Amino acid sequence: MRLQLALNVDDLDEAIEFYSKMFGTEPAKTKPGYANFAIENPPLKLVLFEGAGPSGSINHLGVETETAAEVVAAEARLADSGLDTTGVDETVCCYAEKTETWVHAPDGNRWEWYVKHGDTDQLVNTVVSSSTGSSAGCCG
Repeated sequence: MRLQLALNVDDLDEAIEFYSKMFGTEPAKTKPGYANFAIENPPLKLVLFEGAGPSGSINHLGVETETAAEVVAAEARLADSGLDTTGVDETVCCYAEKTETWVHAPDGNRWEWYVKHGDTDQLVNTVVSSSTGSSAGCCG
């Protein structure tokens, strides 16, 4: 597993240049208005969204898992502890096919537990199948 930090930026090219230098690695994926880094040390998935909110603000936070079973287990643990989740959804979002669940922190930050299954050409969230029929929405 690794933590995910999704940031809103005003200038994607400038942000890519900065974070490439800061972490010593190039983005794993770039699309219009979007980039993500799979940083090994420290283990971090850094995602950048251009024009999705005030520059420098947190878009959302997350935990990227290795398997869908880990997402299901996390969702069960969160729900059992009394936290409201979206349930487990199969989605296409942020240029990826994913299994995910979302929870909102008291401060308003959105947290996503997810596993990526493959790449797509779609940024906007589409729920393919849902355990609850609701979704917290995607990034951006």
